[in-house]
Amino acid sequence: MPAYKSAYTKRFTQAAKQGEQLGFETIGGIPLLPIHARNSKGPAPRPSPDETTDIIDETIRFFRANVFFASYKIDAAPDRLMVYLTLFCHQCVMRLAKAKTKDDAAREMYQLGIENFTLPTDAGFQLKGFFEKLDQKSSQDKLRAYLQQCRQELSARMAEVVLDASGKPSKWWTCFAKRKFLGKALEGPGSR
Repeated sequence: MPAYKSAYTKRFTQAAKQGEQLGFETIGGIPLLPIHARNSKGPAPRPSPDETTDIIDETIRFFRANVFFASYKIDAAPDRLMVYLTLFCHQCVMRLAKAKTKDDAAREMYQLGIENFTLPTDAGFQLKGFFEKLDQKSSQDKLRAYLQQCRQELSARMAEVVLDASGKPSKWWTCFAKRKFLGKALEGPGSR
């Protein structure tokens, strides 16, 4: 059974078969897909009014299934973004598993969303083979700003999803803190 993919992957592959472009800017093999920015500001385009879910929602929805996969076939550019966001989602779960209260979780997710990070196109990134190397500083800055916005949005939404009614992390989410997507993690054991 293949890993779960974004709805954008299907749109990208259909457009590629027909020789069309969808109009999304791509940097380092990562498309700048629209997101519903409820908790962040940045360069990400806004989705059309008829789109109810975005790549962040899809990442959260598919995380618990995709984390079991040891391989992930890249069919289109949105798959690269899904891989990066799934790795970051795992990092969120690892940090949320340690939170004791809702305030601790919110503070930890805010801190995680704004902290400095390695771009997936950099040489030090574990899955750098999935991404194209960037030489221009302007491209790196634009990709960093987009991924920063995605990280802020994903971490804020994860704080809402992972915490149960009592304000403590749900065991149905924190049990995935020990699993690694593709055998990799952005922090902790297996991060280097």
